[in-house]
Amino acid sequence: MAKKTFMQGAVILGVAGIIIKLLGACFRIPLANMIGDEGMGYYQTAYPIYVLFLTLATAGIPIAISRMVSERVAVDNYYGANKVFRVSFFLMFCIGIVSASICFFGAEGLVSIATKSSDVVSGESLNRLNAQYAMKAIAPALFFVPIMAAYRGYFQGMQNMKPTAVSQVSEQLFRVGTGLALAYFLLDYGRAYAAAGASFGATAGSVAGLVTVAGIYFLRKNSFRSDIERTKNHEEESGRRILAKIALIAVPITIGAAIMPIMNFIDVAIVMRRLQAVGYTYEAANGLYGQLTGMAGPLINFPQVLTQAVAMSLVPAVAAAFKQKDTEFLHQNVKLGLRTSIIVGLPCALGLMTLSLPIMKLLYPLQPDSAQSAAPCLFVMAFGVIFLSTVQTLTGVLQGVGKQLIPVRNLAIGALFKIVITYTLTGVYSINVKGAAAGTVVAYMVAATLNTMAVTKYTGAKFDLGLTYLRPALSAVVMAGATYGAYRLAALFLGNAVSTLLAICVAVVVYAFMLFITKSVTLDELAQMPKGTKLVKIIRKFARN
Repeated sequence: MAKKTFMQGAVILGVAGIIIKLLGACFRIPLANMIGDEGMGYYQTAYPIYVLFLTLATAGIPIAISRMVSERVAVDNYYGANKVFRVSFFLMFCIGIVSASICFFGAEGLVSIATKSSDVVSGESLNRLNAQYAMKAIAPALFFVPIMAAYRGYFQGMQNMKPTAVSQVSEQLFRVGTGLALAYFLLDYGRAYAAAGASFGATAGSVAGLVTVAGIYFLRKNSFRSDIERTKNHEEESGRRILAKIALIAVPITIGAAIMPIMNFIDVAIVMRRLQAVGYTYEAANGLYGQLTGMAGPLINFPQVLTQAVAMSLVPAVAAAFKQKDTEFLHQNVKLGLRTSIIVGLPCALGLMTLSLPIMKLLYPLQPDSAQSAAPCLFVMAFGVIFLSTVQTLTGVLQGVGKQLIPVRNLAIGALFKIVITYTLTGVYSINVKGAAAGTVVAYMVAATLNTMAVTKYTGAKFDLGLTYLRPALSAVVMAGATYGAYRLAALFLGNAVSTLLAICVAVVVYAFMLFITKSVTLDELAQMPKGTKLVKIIRKFARN
């Protein structure tokens, strides 16, 4: 297999991720306006249960498939790679049947458990029997998504990210279109049915995504068959052995994926109790926590789209180099991966910190007091984007070299720091929920530091301090200064919304310019991206003129 860095795949998945996020916003906002608080209560009762089952089913197995396929393709064992796919397909088929059946036939019981602690959602009584319609409508997606994940893992192991990206966009398009259309047409029958229609959008999307990625697979089946037929002296692996290897890789990854959600669940109890202990009423404490998790929190998740794309692309590239014992190429991918996460994470962090208040005012113009109060939370949490980017990327590296337990352990250690800091700082009246934000930042800081040490130890890669950290940091600081200046100047003549958007545009241009001025990105690296060669030619032509 020809040597391929992860960059092309990361860009493809990153672009797809941004499209998916934008489509998601186009779904949630009109849906809430259409079905109201009551309908969203039914929808939000079913959706988190679906996400939990989906995480358990697909958090680790596609990564395991990707790594195992990549390791076999690296030594031209296409027969073994295809057998991994066939065994994992059967595994995901079985997981899909079990997950979908539990959620469909056990919908009433699951909804009852989910709503046990509260009989009120958004001020209206939640009828558990009504909420189960949404659960049943979304349950079939749990059959199709795991099968789709098996196809995606196989293609990712081949270091071909396009089928994953195309199927993701297809899935989201059908989810949004079908969900909104059904919610609209079923609204006359009641909000419970409208919420079920919206939930069925996920099922329609999963079918569309599966058809897309399976279609791509069958179009390339002759090519796969040709590769399999020319495989020589392959080692015959039993299906049981392959399943054992998948479990060995996937189980720790799944546990790791559950750590922070569990910690966030614990966070609710800690924060609410500590705030009330220092004098806040329940209503005030609930409002502060809502500002932290509902207003500031989602903005921190957006940069993860890009860094998660880097991590997903790194796993097969690192696994292939590690399997071939190609130390030089392994180090190239590891070092470029960390630099990419820093180059992405730093401007996102400083940009969100610089424009924390303007962004909050832009997004929540009808809630000026809440926006003003949530801005400091966003400022604190934004700093953690740098470390979260590093954690995600280096987790991909460690998974690629077979050390998937280490990032789980490191994140668990970080989570313990989070609990202590959150408990301590939220008990200070003037700090309140900003203490929980600080706890999250420290958790990722600890995990990032431990991951960096582990990657250095197990790969031998040594990171250039100036190239990896200082140059991108200088670029980001200059960008932040220009962004602040642009906003302040524009705000003298324009409103907050236009000034904020203008400042963001300035930030993008200045940061891109500074990356080349500081030589944080080279033209050779730019050429590795999709259409990068043409872009390099344009830049060189512009430079000569």
